[in-house]
Amino acid sequence: MNKKKVFELAKGFRGRAKNCIRIARERVEKALQYSYRDRRNKKRDMRSLWIMRINAGTRQYGVNYGNFIHGLTKENIQLNRKVLSEISMHEPYSFKALVDVSRTAFPGNKAAVPPKKQGLAMLV
Repeated sequence: MNKKKVFELAKGFRGRAKNCIRIARERVEKALQYSYRDRRNKKRDMRSLWIMRINAGTRQYGVNYGNFIHGLTKENIQLNRKVLSEISMHEPYSFKALVDVSRTAFPGNKAAVPPKKQGLAMLV
């Protein structure tokens, strides 16, 4: 890379990393390595976030994530994890319908168990 390009990419760096060519070149190369790596890690992190959201939504209805996904694939419902996580957060009734479809498709999905009452709620 030429000097002008390095200094453009080093804009905003601290200390001599923004105005000394040797240090700026090293810092820019390392920054580009980080950005390359983290573009892949971002995809991984988002997928795990979606899975956590789906799992939290399905456990409210007594089904775990793996059985829910297995039931959807058996019913040939092809919604990706991003869409399923959005539905679980913003459309609870639609998500409950998907959980019910998954439950009927896969016998491993047991019927929903009502939550146990705790504390003073037991007396009522």
